[in-house]
Amino acid sequence: MARKPQQNRAKAMVDTIVEAGFISLTKHGLEHTTTRHIADIAGVSVGSIYEYFSNKEMIYITMHEHFMREVIAMLQKSTPAFIQKNVRESVEFMLYQLSALLKNNGGRYLCYVRYIDYMNHAKNTKEIEQVLMDIIMQYVMRNPELLKIAPEIPRFSYIIINAGIFTIVHYLATPHPRITFDELIIGLSDMVESYVNALLSKS
Repeated sequence: MARKPQQNRAKAMVDTIVEAGFISLTKHGLEHTTTRHIADIAGVSVGSIYEYFSNKEMIYITMHEHFMREVIAMLQKSTPAFIQKNVRESVEFMLYQLSALLKNNGGRYLCYVRYIDYMNHAKNTKEIEQVLMDIIMQYVMRNPELLKIAPEIPRFSYIIINAGIFTIVHYLATPHPRITFDELIIGLSDMVESYVNALLSKS
């Protein structure tokens, strides 16, 4: 970022530019989004953008930071309800929460995550993964019967978190999926529930 905003007016300007970046991706795609597009949507001059961002890529980095904060806030807000449900219900609940966030505001975040690999931002999602790991550990502590599979939790969590998120994003990004979203959630819930039961049986 060319200049870090300090005053409320400057912060509001940065937020407006970032929001315009998400809208431009939705309207024009990654290849065709330009600084001019973002400026026009934000209602500012290109020169105003360069006061805060040295180039378009810096806008994308700030967009990613904004997206990360939104996802983490959603996860933390959902945690109290998540840890009180059984395994199947907790998976369904969190996946529906993620879906709602991605589809909110015309699907801006959903459009963004389609391009996250091309922007080389996928590797910068470790914070979300860590928050999810912490939530799962809170769930385990609230359900002592799961403590017997504690050594398997890191491996289990990694597989479930990454497989679940990738599958949801891929599904929502597919124009005409062959199954309904509810069927997808049932399938993922079955997978997690079966995995947990198998680990408990082995223990």
